[in-house]
Amino acid sequence: MEKIASFMIDHTKMFPGVFVSRKDNIGNEVITTFDLRMTKPNKEPVMNTAEMHAIEHLWATFLRNHNEYGSKIIYFGPMWCRTGFYLLLSGDYESKDIISLLIELYTFIKDFVWEIPGQSARDCWNYLDMNLPMAKYLSNKYLDEVLLDIKDYNLFYPQ
Repeated sequence: MEKIASFMIDHTKMFPGVFVSRKDNIGNEVITTFDLRMTKPNKEPVMNTAEMHAIEHLWATFLRNHNEYGSKIIYFGPMWCRTGFYLLLSGDYESKDIISLLIELYTFIKDFVWEIPGQSARDCWNYLDMNLPMAKYLSNKYLDEVLLDIKDYNLFYPQ
């Protein structure tokens, strides 16, 4: 069995960043998959499920209500290596195209002070497994270390 493309990236050379993982054509539409890598693979601790779950709820709420991108969201969810998330958008995008969206989003999370949307037994199957303080910490770290002064090595997979 052949390795899939994402397993052919040398993760020992990766930095946190915003990477186009793949582009798929569905009829006349392009779906762009982004790899939003928040930690350095195999060098930094992975994120715990509680903070990832909180980020996912805040992401979903923010993105689906976004004026420009809300109707373009196909999927947002965690990488189960727990180093980041995948974002699938309808449209043909490059990494730099969504940096302003990500800055807006991660600022929203780092500044969030209310109850997490959907954090109830009625709305979520695992509502107790959320950690807003860590979600805010990690969002601020990603903003400061990656998004606010983005470099080429944060935008393109290593060769």
